[in-house]
Amino acid sequence: MRILFTGTGEIGVPSLKALLNSGDHQVVGILTQPDRPAGRHQELLASPVKQVALSYHLPVYQPEKINTAPVLEQVAYLRPDIMVVCAYGQILKSPVLKCPRIGCLNLHASLLPKYRGAACIQAAIKNRDAVSGMTVMWMDEGLDTGDILLQESIKLHRDETAGSLHDRLADAGPDLLLKSLELIGKGRAPRIPQPDAQATYVKKMTKEDGKIDWDFPQLLVDAHIRSMNPWPGAYNHLLVEGEKKVLKVFKTILSRRAKGRPGEIVKVDEHGILVAAEVGGLLLREVQLEGRKRMRADELARGIRLEAGSFLE
Repeated sequence: MRILFTGTGEIGVPSLKALLNSGDHQVVGILTQPDRPAGRHQELLASPVKQVALSYHLPVYQPEKINTAPVLEQVAYLRPDIMVVCAYGQILKSPVLKCPRIGCLNLHASLLPKYRGAACIQAAIKNRDAVSGMTVMWMDEGLDTGDILLQESIKLHRDETAGSLHDRLADAGPDLLLKSLELIGKGRAPRIPQPDAQATYVKKMTKEDGKIDWDFPQLLVDAHIRSMNPWPGAYNHLLVEGEKKVLKVFKTILSRRAKGRPGEIVKVDEHGILVAAEVGGLLLREVQLEGRKRMRADELARGIRLEAGSFLE
């Protein structure tokens, strides 16, 4: 089948490569977001999907807005049978959805109807779900409301982070997508309506979402920290030599021995920085102080002469 791949984020790269290497389908073009400034020097950076597309010498289209007449004309010219969408970053409206001969498929990183929306991976970690997964759905104009074609479940690990779950779901995408296209080709692809009464929604993440609130039991604080890793990063503010600085937290160990007020540093030793939560606490093992590199918590504590009794604000 003729496939128009529409995506931006890293999570879609394995699925795109699977299409390109399958031998059964022709990728006729790539729709992705325009290059954006990134890094310390704010240099323009091509999306991960675009980088793959260029390495395969595929035509790449980067409209600022997808729901416009020029884009519709370009899609019609490409004559796709299927448009595959994964982490594109814009909502497709009816005129675009109707362009492909058969329809549009979306690869979504949750078990729909749970976690419709953007930050579905982070939500699964933060809510301490036992299972997550990938869904292939037929797209409609709603926000992840289309009929389900196929799903695959994945059990979450105890130390799962948003980064590790992202990579595992990305790896699950290719097989699920190719199976879906095979079913479509045989005329056996299901359309299972989503039970809207069971739907939940998650909004797009911001940097402010990373702030750690220690007024919760240790398990919930730990889950929040893992859900923010690697982006936007879980953080608090720490007073260093009279200056308030951002302290990002990446790795922790649960501790039942932390006794203090929420956010209080109750112990500093060679194992790390022990911080009290509303119940129990967490031993900080890997952190990054504003202006410094990521390092072991005990190394940072020695470097800034951190003492028990300080607070993470």
